[in-house]
Amino acid sequence: MADIDKIKEIVDRIHDTQNITKEELEILLSLNEEDAEYLTTKAREVRESVYGKDVYIRGLIEFTNYCKNDCLYCGIRRSNKNADRYRLSLEDIMNCCETGYELGFRTFVLQGGEDAYYNEDRVCEVVKTIRDKYPDCAITLSIGEWPKESYEKFYKAGANRYLLRHETADSCHYAKLHPEEMSFDNRIQCLKDLKEIGFQVGCGFMVGSPYQSVDTLFKDLQWIKELQPHMVGIGPFISQQDTPFAGKESGTLEMTLRLLSIIRLIHPRVLLPSTTALGTIHPLGREKGILAGGNVVMPNLSPTSVRKKYALYDNKICTGDEAAECRYCLQERMESIGYHVVTDRGDSKL
Repeated sequence: MADIDKIKEIVDRIHDTQNITKEELEILLSLNEEDAEYLTTKAREVRESVYGKDVYIRGLIEFTNYCKNDCLYCGIRRSNKNADRYRLSLEDIMNCCETGYELGFRTFVLQGGEDAYYNEDRVCEVVKTIRDKYPDCAITLSIGEWPKESYEKFYKAGANRYLLRHETADSCHYAKLHPEEMSFDNRIQCLKDLKEIGFQVGCGFMVGSPYQSVDTLFKDLQWIKELQPHMVGIGPFISQQDTPFAGKESGTLEMTLRLLSIIRLIHPRVLLPSTTALGTIHPLGREKGILAGGNVVMPNLSPTSVRKKYALYDNKICTGDEAAECRYCLQERMESIGYHVVTDRGDSKL
């Protein structure tokens, strides 16, 4: 059997069963761009059968870069004395939402470190204020691990979605990326709690993170199958100069695209972002991510004065662009590959 025939057989089986073996994963991750064309095409077909040519936009508001955690890969880890810390006020956040709403955003994503100032009450106040002013919009939180009772309060205040990357579904790998006080079991339990409460839930992982292997990636895919999240956010690992992983090799465009396509095949109705990190490692990274099966992009609504301070990794793109520039730039980029940005909440079709 010719290599390309073997590839087609593997991809068709994954498509038909919505499952993958570790051996199949290893083969697909080793493909070059030309050999992966059938995988990419099949993933794109599945994506278009569910979501058509629509690309959903999320307005990202990075409202605090304070964080109590000390994750080894993250530029806003508490031990980074070089981080220029900031917090947006409620007024600042609402100004971002107002700008975003005028630009057609109907989902706001509030992302930040685990900041003690933004306690349960303050988070609820922010969510309720946005919900009252923009009842037609989805509100997404991405603010880390909390007790289940806190998640319930956020949900009752008006939050619809919650993004919490699991980072790795392998407990030993998790321990190599995080300090001792952080618990793999707690991270997994948080995701289960969020789904049980009724949130549209997003998990995800870094591609090419230190100590990652085919074994750990296979566990990630199995966890996605088990959790059945509404969204999966993956992007290449990119090192940050003030972390213990400074200078570590970044994840590759090719492997990220392969995994985007595989996730689309095993979880056809998932919301799948083409991330800023992809655009950081390749000028056309976000376009390639959409063509590999993605259907979400997340332009930044944060004030330009703080964009560079939210430095999870080095060389992040779009830190100097105004919100309107980000929005219309991405619209043009999507149109250049035959897709169109829609003014829509972009809810999951699970």
